Amino acid sequence: MNQLKEIIAFIVKNYPHKHELSNARLTKLVYLSDWYHAIHHKQQISEIDWYFDNYGPFVWDVYKTVENDSDFNVKLTLNIFGNEKKLISLNKEYEPKISNEVKETIETIIEKTKSLNWNDFISLIYSTYPILTSEKYSHINLIEKAKERENKK
Repeated sequence: MNQLKEIIAFIVKNYPHKHELSNARLTKLVYLSDWYHAIHHKQQISEIDWYFDNYGPFVWDVYKTVENDSDFNVKLTLNIFGNEKKLISLNKEYEPKISNEVKETIETIIEKTKSLNWNDFISLIYSTYPILTSEKYSHINLIEKAKERENKK
């Protein structure tokens, strides 16, 4: 089973504002879920090796997982700035197979972010400890960052 596919499917199925689920937002929702889970459970929910690039935590793993999977649909559209945006949706009724612990993590992240506009959402991302304490263009070990954060308390 592809755990990342199941995580993505659960987010897409349960996020209340489907028109906001661009590749960028979806990827960052996975990042927030991984970070939250690392803090509370000492592990990530995905196996993504996160990278801090120009746009915060970003990898192509999420998009690569959905682009050739018949359970997902990728629609090219425009964002509010007129730039191309890849909107991700589920093609059919798909029931994600994830543990209750992972569901709780993702539901918490959805609840915390569903009312945020793009700028507030990005501000939240940039306020996370791994982004505040990592150098751009480097890999981010969320488990180590969670331990480091805990030790600083």
